[in-house]
Amino acid sequence: MKLDDERFVRGQYRSTARLEARISVWHPDPDGVWPQDVALRALAELTPARLLEVGCGTGAFAERCAAQLGCEVTALDSSPEMVRAAAARGVRAVLGDVTRLPFADGEFDCAVAAWMLYHVPDLDTAIAELARVLPSGGRLVAITNGDEHLRELYAVVGGAKLESTFSRENGAELLSRHFASVRRTDVRSRAVFADRAAAAAYLGTLDRGDLAERLPEFTEPLVASGAPTVFVADQA
Repeated sequence: MKLDDERFVRGQYRSTARLEARISVWHPDPDGVWPQDVALRALAELTPARLLEVGCGTGAFAERCAAQLGCEVTALDSSPEMVRAAAARGVRAVLGDVTRLPFADGEFDCAVAAWMLYHVPDLDTAIAELARVLPSGGRLVAITNGDEHLRELYAVVGGAKLESTFSRENGAELLSRHFASVRRTDVRSRAVFADRAAAAAYLGTLDRGDLAERLPEFTEPLVASGAPTVFVADQA
């Protein structure tokens, strides 16, 4: 199964539970830096007045952007439950599809797509739409994962991750079709699974019960490396 399978995506974000369970295992790099910190710095360089986040999830990053950048933030998600969660944080939240953004050309100074472009079946159209709603000099910040993401966990179960269409390895090429310049920053992070049950629960959130069954018992926490990457794509 691919990460952009529509039925899989609907099931993942029908409620906030699965997303929150996955977020809970992650820790920043040894210097305490999160990918979101890198993304926020890239956004702050442009001091945006209007910012769009697509695939906003629970709205946590949109809320942080509004507070730290002092800008007007619009959060969009295709999941009604995620829109409700973001709105509950005081963020302007809109139900919508990234391939058909309900906004005017050049309406936002910056846009964010954090761990969501790999869920979009029509990826090129989505990137084109994000470019459309940004003006000359506008910026898209996109976060994704690399092929080595969680390699230790998948090595233990002897299985493969779900296939990703937007990754550390191909993201720059895909973005450069619609943006004048793209730069990449790789970040280190780690997931810590306290015991077999925690690792099984994580795999279960991804509908990978088949792999969860292969997990051995372990007496010490299992630490798996993250491979997040932040892309910064600028309009000419």
